[in-house]
Amino acid sequence: MTATETAVLVNTPNGLYCPDGDFYIDPYRPVDNAIITHGHSDHARPGMGSYWCSAASEPLLRHRLGADIQLTALEYGQQVAFNGVTVSLHPAGHIRGSAQVRVANKGQVWVVSGDYKRCYDPTTEPFEVIPCDVFITEATFANPIYRWRPGVETAGEIYDWWMSNRAQGLTSILFCYALGKVQRVLAELVNFTQEPVYAHGAVMPLYEIYQQQGVPMLPVQNTAQLEKSHDYTGGLVVAPPSAHRSTWMKRFKNVSTGFASGWMQVRGARRRRGYHRGFVMSDHADWQGLIDTVQQTGCRQVYATHGDEETLTRYLRSIDVQADSLSSLPRLQPQTTLQVSREAAEQ
Repeated sequence: MTATETAVLVNTPNGLYCPDGDFYIDPYRPVDNAIITHGHSDHARPGMGSYWCSAASEPLLRHRLGADIQLTALEYGQQVAFNGVTVSLHPAGHIRGSAQVRVANKGQVWVVSGDYKRCYDPTTEPFEVIPCDVFITEATFANPIYRWRPGVETAGEIYDWWMSNRAQGLTSILFCYALGKVQRVLAELVNFTQEPVYAHGAVMPLYEIYQQQGVPMLPVQNTAQLEKSHDYTGGLVVAPPSAHRSTWMKRFKNVSTGFASGWMQVRGARRRRGYHRGFVMSDHADWQGLIDTVQQTGCRQVYATHGDEETLTRYLRSIDVQADSLSSLPRLQPQTTLQVSREAAEQ
């Protein structure tokens, strides 16, 4: 048998594909059947014939892709069959509703991790280790310099920065990704205060989805509903990075800006991005989290993607784990997009 015939998943121009099951995982282009690991736009794209995702991801996908998309929501651990290939979703710990995809076929178990993290996050379900034969891992922060402290410690730094700025008559504007990071920051700050904060209008729909799912966070006021002359002095404002240096910023007078991201671990990253402060908080696994996860799955083969794949695979091979870039998987050329069967998975 050829490598393509024995592989459970293969590469295609449309993304990662299961030939026997006729489905894709986080496809790049429109296809008939798309299993989505989570709601970030580089994983959940518009135009698919049918979507499958976790139940907690459903409102996020419908908000971002349209309320009328054809979507099947699965509970974690629930098994479905695609042409005899068994699929289930399991918590990834990345953001609310994020999932690993477990695929069982040909006597093998493959797990596609999507994006994941191992540290505690009060806004999302904790990562679940899934024993498997083949593990496809992200490698976003696959470098030994990336090691995270508990989120509550970083939230304490943010709170102290906010209070120091208040004493100086400044408004604190914290930039962080609108889906996942904003909600985590507001949930971690509950440990220090119950004071309301302000939020950019783009944050509000996602904040409300988390709120509806029972995630405890600081109360927020939508800046879009306040007069432009509103006095924000001494307050904390959360906003997506796209708002930095935009016309939206003109409503604020004396400000101190910060950015919450794992990239703030690198000296000079804050300065290059033009923020006054950087706070190290990531929703991806750090170096040790990546290594621990690979070892805990007991897999015989690792494929790495989305990041510093070479550093991770080289280290894993040094500790006797077979590891390669995801690009080394067999490649299949489908005839067209949206050409696979539209027959729904058998429940």
